[in-house]
Amino acid sequence: MAKKDAPPRWDRRMQQRLARGEAAALGELYDRFASLVHGLAHTVLGDERAADTITREVFAHVWEHPDTYDPKQGPLRSWVATLTHRLAVQRLRATETAALAQGGHGTTEELERKVRHASVAARADYIVQAMPVPLRAALEQAYFQRRDYRQTATDLGVTEDEARRRLRLGLQLLSTAHDADAPPGYGGAV
Repeated sequence: MAKKDAPPRWDRRMQQRLARGEAAALGELYDRFASLVHGLAHTVLGDERAADTITREVFAHVWEHPDTYDPKQGPLRSWVATLTHRLAVQRLRATETAALAQGGHGTTEELERKVRHASVAARADYIVQAMPVPLRAALEQAYFQRRDYRQTATDLGVTEDEARRRLRLGLQLLSTAHDADAPPGYGGAV
């Protein structure tokens, strides 16, 4: 059995393939993570075009600098999410700072509050997307369908105790989205 902290074999192989310049590896990575990257960027920026730009920038960075991923620090998915988060927050700060400089209303404190809010939203989105399907399904039933734990249990075909356990664990994971110093994923608890 592999060591618990060993990176997944796919992550190590993908990094090696990217380092060798395999275009097919970039395509495979894009297929796997493009929706994650675009979704996180859109959550932070709230703008489709800006999210498209960030998505291109993230995959360009991965292609040009595959060696900046350290498998010992965590999964490739988390590294890509962190890179996305960093670039999106930089874009948000630059955009908002430019608006302030052009006589827009607001303060630096409001900008930082907006950045923190966007970061929490992006982290929550990442956590939900990364959580196991049974937990995510229970939360979706409770939140989007407004089902209580009994109804969730019936809908999912599990016991009420299991439904409560899934909801509790899912909510515990989501509560970590407010950890101010932790961007989505990389090196974190997710």
